Amino acid sequence: MVSTMQFGIFTVGDVTPDPTTGKTPSEQERIKAMVAIALKAEEVGLDVFATGEHHNPPFVPSSPTTMLGYIAARTERIILSTATTLITTNDPVKIAEDFAMLQHLADGRVDLMMGRGNTGPVYPWFGQDIRQGIPLAVEHYALLHRLWREDVVDWQGKFRTPLQSFTSTPRPLDGVPPFVWHGSIRSPEIAEQAAYYGDGFFANNIFWPKDHYIRLIELYRERFAHYGHGTAEQAIVGLGGQVFMRKNSQDAVREFRPYFDNAPVYGHGPSLEDFTEQTPLTVGSPQEVIDKTLTFRDSFGDYQRQLFLMDHAGLPLKTVLEQLDILGEEVVPVLRKEFAAGRPSQVPDGPTHRSLVAQRDAETGDQPPVPAGSPA
Repeated sequence: MVSTMQFGIFTVGDVTPDPTTGKTPSEQERIKAMVAIALKAEEVGLDVFATGEHHNPPFVPSSPTTMLGYIAARTERIILSTATTLITTNDPVKIAEDFAMLQHLADGRVDLMMGRGNTGPVYPWFGQDIRQGIPLAVEHYALLHRLWREDVVDWQGKFRTPLQSFTSTPRPLDGVPPFVWHGSIRSPEIAEQAAYYGDGFFANNIFWPKDHYIRLIELYRERFAHYGHGTAEQAIVGLGGQVFMRKNSQDAVREFRPYFDNAPVYGHGPSLEDFTEQTPLTVGSPQEVIDKTLTFRDSFGDYQRQLFLMDHAGLPLKTVLEQLDILGEEVVPVLRKEFAAGRPSQVPDGPTHRSLVAQRDAETGDQPPVPAGSPA
């Protein structure tokens, strides 16, 4: 990976009627569309494709590693990630095994984002209680962290049966676990957790005004330094955003408005204009997307990963693929250049498997060969 920052897209996998036609895609159509979008993301030169995890209608991505494994076989370069891996309701043993398996299949092009999930009924479906969301996230991740780093684990906690002399298989590729982001839209405890482990913190700042996220990211950076992982500027930060573009902004607003107004997530609430003013949502020309995205650095400092939501609210696949062409051809090349300009040398690049292996080897003094097929 030659770019300093990583740019990509994330999907939540909603099955939403197209308000302009009334047509609702089938679950298979939506799943196949997500695959097509991932392939297009690599084709246009993006760095990351991330899928959410949901276990309730109208969402389809209940098994992210299945989807990402299929996409891994059809791609060569793009990093495959999750926009949420439910650390609360998934068994950390299964997460450890599933993502290590995916890591081997994808030659290391894998990372994941831990999230608690905000859909209350999902917790009892998987034997848990949403009122224990934070303690579950803390305990489950502490176990997952050990499972990837210790060959034999003895463990006892509150939320699952004990482990005795347990080895998670397969072991992480090259002995280096996938990079972990901790995603949060509201919880300082999660920012603290990311800082404690020296992991990344992803602020999916697509809803609330930026001041809330500035406080979360500042807390994470401060605590990252407190725990001795580096300076505050060396903390690993990712941001969300959502865009819709046409050659001129009037056409973009006219085309996107019915989708915004009827979207299950934010439809029937604030106006498109109010939402655009208060959040990262940008509906306009490619230059407007560039200009607004560049302001994120002013608010949050230099950061490592920018993901855009492109395929929501019932937008047809054809339209999303057109959006990706614009993003890859007209927007991201400019953003790469502008974000690189004046970027302090101590600010780290976006994490990759190869960079994590190199970091491990530098710390241990080992120099094993990089396997053929490992990503740059």
